[in-house]
Amino acid sequence: MTERRNIFRLAAVLLVCCLIPAFSPVSAAESATGATLTVAASDSTELSKNQADYVCDGVDDHVEIRQALAALPEGGKVVLSEGTFNCAGILAPAGGTTLSGQGPDATNLVFTRDGRINVDREYVTLDGFSVKGSGYSSGVKWLGVVTVRASHAEIHNITGTADTTIQAVFLLIHDPAVYAPTLEDVEFVNCKAVDTGTYGFLHNAWGTTNKTIKDVRYENCAAINCGKFGAFNPWITGFDFAELNDMDGLYVKDCHAEGNLESGFHFEFDPKVTNAVLENCTSVNNGQKPYPTVPYKQSDMSTHYFGCGYYAPNCDVTFINCTAEGNSLYGFYATNGGKLYNCVEKESGAGKTDYTHRKPAGYYAIPTRSVNPSLVLENCTSIDSHGYGIQIDLAKNVQIKNFQMINPAGIGGKGASLGGTNGQFSDSSVDIIASGDLVETLVWAKNNQNVEYTGEVTSDSDRAFVVEGGGDVRTTGMKVVPADGA
Repeated sequence: MTERRNIFRLAAVLLVCCLIPAFSPVSAAESATGATLTVAASDSTELSKNQADYVCDGVDDHVEIRQALAALPEGGKVVLSEGTFNCAGILAPAGGTTLSGQGPDATNLVFTRDGRINVDREYVTLDGFSVKGSGYSSGVKWLGVVTVRASHAEIHNITGTADTTIQAVFLLIHDPAVYAPTLEDVEFVNCKAVDTGTYGFLHNAWGTTNKTIKDVRYENCAAINCGKFGAFNPWITGFDFAELNDMDGLYVKDCHAEGNLESGFHFEFDPKVTNAVLENCTSVNNGQKPYPTVPYKQSDMSTHYFGCGYYAPNCDVTFINCTAEGNSLYGFYATNGGKLYNCVEKESGAGKTDYTHRKPAGYYAIPTRSVNPSLVLENCTSIDSHGYGIQIDLAKNVQIKNFQMINPAGIGGKGASLGGTNGQFSDSSVDIIASGDLVETLVWAKNNQNVEYTGEVTSDSDRAFVVEGGGDVRTTGMKVVPADGA
């Protein structure tokens, strides 16, 4: 049901408009910018319904919301009341407009029959509601419940979920058939994807032109239990910032990923990623999928496994004050341009016991040798890893400074593995402080070339620090001291 409020409101608006010039001159553009229309849900309060411009009846509520959006001038706002809006169609705000609610705990948009929100025009703001999508057809399964395909969008204070029939809750995608220019300047603030059957936040690109997405910002966002209730595919992650798209300019601050099927924060290997920063982020208990039961095989996707807190191979990504805890395979996987400062890994490999085909590590970097420096770890810490504290191979130009490794369980009696392939850990410096009594060898350096070790290893084992093979391995700055202090 559509219900315009009474004629007295209209008369009052006209009266105010007539009086405005007498008190303070306002341009037509400024007046239009302030336009607001309200839409009430069928289960809103009577007060909200009485004050609304449109009132929904609980069936096909997207019709009333569309009418309100269509009536807006540029710069206007549609405000949804508290309550549930049952939408079986697409909502597509015009450029320069806002669709807002009373907060994600108060205003709920439930989408069925391929319903969703499309941000296909520039300068659209979405703010303050929850979304839930289910039952999508095959024709739209590659989209998101909230699909952003145009620049200068602001997505604020939205909590979302979806079943397994659509690719993402929040999808940022360059689709040249919808928006041909470079997709850029998009921000997500206080947004959450929770208890989904699909990706929480996903970046992607179609076609062959303008595949680089630029200048995207996330602040205080969360992806929790994505893939917990079924899975759109076997690779569901919390945040996937580079799927088929390249990425230039990404800032992720105070964000949280927890309990996701695969990685918490994820970048695919092939895309080009530059100028990416993750700061004060946490990634906990990701990699809920079981370990593969057969050896890795490139041609067999069933053997592929991420299980990372942060998966960022082949990316120019800087991690600052980030934490990974209890992720199933690796805390941090960073290579070929990764830079980590003041990061902490705890209990990588937790929840898994059979390491026959997957060997966990707090910090993992294989291969990493195509840029200089290829990897920087400064003031980083590994605590109680269920496998290696750190594992690096097929690497050169690695810089490790003040790396703290505490009580790794190790793999094969070794707490840290640096090298292993002849001549493939080279031209590097490693400053490490290691302690623990669970392994015979805390630091294992195999087949290193032109590598300098400094730091301190605390252990009662006579094989606490082992250099095996290689050449020009300098260890004069490395001390081994007994655990009892004697």
